[in-house]
Amino acid sequence: MKGFIDDANYSVGLLDEGTNLGNVIDNYVYEHTLTGKSAFFVGDLGKIVKKHSQWQNVVAQIKPFYTVKCNSTPAVLEILAALGTGFACSSKNEMALVQELGVSPENIIYISPCKQVSQIKYAAKIGVNIMTCDNEIELKKIARNHPNAKVLLHIATEENIGGEEGNMKFGTTLKNCRHLLECAKELDVQIIGVKFHVSSACKESQAYVHALSDARCVFDMAGEFGFTMNMLDIGGGFTGTELQLEEVNHVISPLLDIYFPEGSGIKIISEPGSYYVSSAFTLAVNIIAKKVVENDKFSSGVEKTGSDEPAFMYYMNDGVYGSFASKLSEDLNTIPEVHKKYKEDEPLFTSSLWGPSCDELDQIVESCLLPELNVGDWLIFENMGADSFHEPSAFNDFQRPAIYYMMSFSDWYEMQDAGINSDTMMKNFFFVPSCIQLSQEDNFSTEA
Repeated sequence: MKGFIDDANYSVGLLDEGTNLGNVIDNYVYEHTLTGKSAFFVGDLGKIVKKHSQWQNVVAQIKPFYTVKCNSTPAVLEILAALGTGFACSSKNEMALVQELGVSPENIIYISPCKQVSQIKYAAKIGVNIMTCDNEIELKKIARNHPNAKVLLHIATEENIGGEEGNMKFGTTLKNCRHLLECAKELDVQIIGVKFHVSSACKESQAYVHALSDARCVFDMAGEFGFTMNMLDIGGGFTGTELQLEEVNHVISPLLDIYFPEGSGIKIISEPGSYYVSSAFTLAVNIIAKKVVENDKFSSGVEKTGSDEPAFMYYMNDGVYGSFASKLSEDLNTIPEVHKKYKEDEPLFTSSLWGPSCDELDQIVESCLLPELNVGDWLIFENMGADSFHEPSAFNDFQRPAIYYMMSFSDWYEMQDAGINSDTMMKNFFFVPSCIQLSQEDNFSTEA
């Protein structure tokens, strides 16, 4: 994916006490209503700082390597670099974005399971040596094009997830690892560790038990071939809640103590992505068209409101060919909120939400209950920080939504307490203090 290094000149609104995210959204809804009603994001960078503090408090023994493809906006990358995370990159563009921030090659890993030769050569050129591999063909490409490569064998995990038979799975079997180690020895490729990934959709803690046991087997197997193993990558799959992080830590911590004890010289890393950014971004979209349909057209999703009542199809100015691209492969994990105020006893109607393309795939919400909306009304989607910032489709001259960054003073002070200085560590951070105290009737104003 293409990153947004061209958007590097951004500002961050510092919010006074009494000013909150809702005030900021209200302000930009008002501005965008006057200037064309285009969709926009509000990014609360303080939430990223809080997520990192949470990580340090719960799983400090595991170093996070942020998955860049999840959200490569410059403010996100810059703040994570300042916080000291590593970066997991899937392409040349992502490696270049991170390198621009002065991140050392040792803190970058190349994780694409299907690597282009030109990008392997690029990684070799800039000194990014750690990369993952799960088959012989990839191993041979690495051997030919990166003489200093340090490879993590990517092993498959046993996930008992119903309904995902069609998903692409990466990772080799434990049985095949011996063959790959033999090949690596013949090709003179250095194997330094193991990677596995347990999906966030997996509810079985046993998946980690099996994965860590298998990883230990591969470490022992590699030792037989004379490889020095010093890194374990437990992948991503972290949803962002402290409870889930604690649950995972409760399972893996005793196993790490047994299989990869402290003092063994083995570095434990992971690849959190949406964990850091999902809750930090909110998307505001505008209703551009509306259709009235018969209620029985909606076959599932919510309780019917009555066969004699109408149902509505609303078309928004953003969809799956823009910020909702992840909807093509997974369910939406956020519930739309109506921005305008309405009465508690106002009737609700069965509604569906669609993007602007009129494509049958461009359905964002199949069925939900909403008050009747009008063209020009706004909907708010929270938890939109992950997989929402890819280059948009050229359909109908679709423009990438503007992004407005903010942070509370308390979060800024927390960053300073962590030893982060915006002048020396975040070259593109320009803070814009809020100059007014807001009430419910006021608008928030800041340069962005």
